[in-house]
Amino acid sequence: MTAVSRRDFGRVAGLAGLGVGAAALPAGRASARAAARSWQATGPLPAALAGFDSTMKGFMQARDIPAGQLAVVKDGRLVLARGYTWSADTTSPTQPTSLFRIASISKPLTATAVLRLVQDGRLKLTDRAASLLGLSTAADSRLADVTVLRLLQHLGGWDGSVSPDPMFQDATIAKALGVPLPVSQAAIMKYVSDRRLDHAPGTKYAYSNYGFLLLGRIIEKVTGQSYGSYVQQAVLTPRAIKRLKLGHSRTSESGEVRYYSGYTGPTVFDNSGTTVAYPYGAFNLENMDSHGGWLATALDLTRFAGIYDGGTTVLNSASIQRAFAEPETGISDGYYYGCGWQVRPVGGGTGMNTWHTGSLAGTFTLLVRRYDGLAWAALFDQRQEGDAPGYGDIDPALHDAADAVKTWPTGDLSSRYF
Repeated sequence: MTAVSRRDFGRVAGLAGLGVGAAALPAGRASARAAARSWQATGPLPAALAGFDSTMKGFMQARDIPAGQLAVVKDGRLVLARGYTWSADTTSPTQPTSLFRIASISKPLTATAVLRLVQDGRLKLTDRAASLLGLSTAADSRLADVTVLRLLQHLGGWDGSVSPDPMFQDATIAKALGVPLPVSQAAIMKYVSDRRLDHAPGTKYAYSNYGFLLLGRIIEKVTGQSYGSYVQQAVLTPRAIKRLKLGHSRTSESGEVRYYSGYTGPTVFDNSGTTVAYPYGAFNLENMDSHGGWLATALDLTRFAGIYDGGTTVLNSASIQRAFAEPETGISDGYYYGCGWQVRPVGGGTGMNTWHTGSLAGTFTLLVRRYDGLAWAALFDQRQEGDAPGYGDIDPALHDAADAVKTWPTGDLSSRYF
């Protein structure tokens, strides 16, 4: 797990929460350092925003990142949408519309769908997960106290620093239940429910991928639709977002980038023990749908983030306030996890900085909403491994690039992409 938050954002250990399950084996850098690379950038670049390009170029070249993407919004206007390539392969440069796995930035999407169900009166934040999903509380009666709100705020009682993240324990779960790989989401839920919680619900903040897995299943139970279909219908379609889709572990969508990691591991899709590249079968992306399974572009993520600026049909002002409200516990150094977003009040509490990161073998992502009307998303096709420079440095670097802009463009690129 990685932490990305600096300057106004603070630091939140374990925020990304993805990719630290089964042991991986070093396999050397898959990004082919030996080959001569060249730099390519696509998408329109307003001269006033050239600092963002130089920031991304310096960041990617220092880390040998093959593909990156950046979108910036100012006061609701899409002012920058760029794709970046640092690779020996110059035949297919990254586009502003290329798809990336976004890992844990999937969680704000899930939270938005849940809040919409609450807004529509189809679900209550006080509803109990065990009752909704028919989970057994025999192993730990405290499971009955896990509410929808506590799942949204990572207060359900599961703690990856105490018990291994079940989303990366496929082989262990299969053996315990006597079932073959791949394990199903239902099998994961049975395995976890048969064990005691690490904390009493509502007493300790602990980032939980599993908690958001349950939220995805609650969405399905309440709506009678698949998780992905409801998110598309209730969250994305009203914003004219058509490119987002759920990803797959071993196959790629048209326009999706390739993911790079220096690690391999045994496949979790059968019992063969076959060693695979870690991003392509050593974890089950399909099972991670509601906590880490979406594919997106940076420009679509900034458009999604605009829901929380208000004035859309997705969430009303009361729902947005609920998303950013303080939790019952877990406030640290002035910031906290709301409903699917990290939140830091600024300006005496009159404004909010909100953000989320994502990290998975082959993926590093960042989505930021600033109190001053700025928002951006940065996506990359690998993450920090071994002694490579840290990836969290992109957060302050992009703040610096934004603060250095003297005059923001007055145009809006939205009509080009939506």
